[in-house]
Amino acid sequence: MMKMMGRMKELQARLQQAQNNLINIKAVGEAGGGMVKVIANGKKQLLTVEIDEALMKPSDRQVLQDLIVAAVNKALDEAEQLAREELRKSTEGLLPDLPGLDLGNLMR
Repeated sequence: MMKMMGRMKELQARLQQAQNNLINIKAVGEAGGGMVKVIANGKKQLLTVEIDEALMKPSDRQVLQDLIVAAVNKALDEAEQLAREELRKSTEGLLPDLPGLDLGNLMR
């Protein structure tokens, strides 16, 4: 029983460390052939938005909006995947490999 409690404490510590490290994960999303580029972190926070000057015309407003949304969604999807991988690596060997075990909610 004591061994199990020790493993749970270690698991808790590793999960906390993994959650703290999510801010250091950087994910890039691009749209429009790279004309819009965004960077998000593993906590799904948008960090930067880069827009090619060619899109800065009033007539391209709707296109620009669509490209920003697409790029942000790509970056957030990648950030989530990278965060899951970080969490998996942090808990490797401490949790049994159970099909359907989803620790994704621990990254919020």
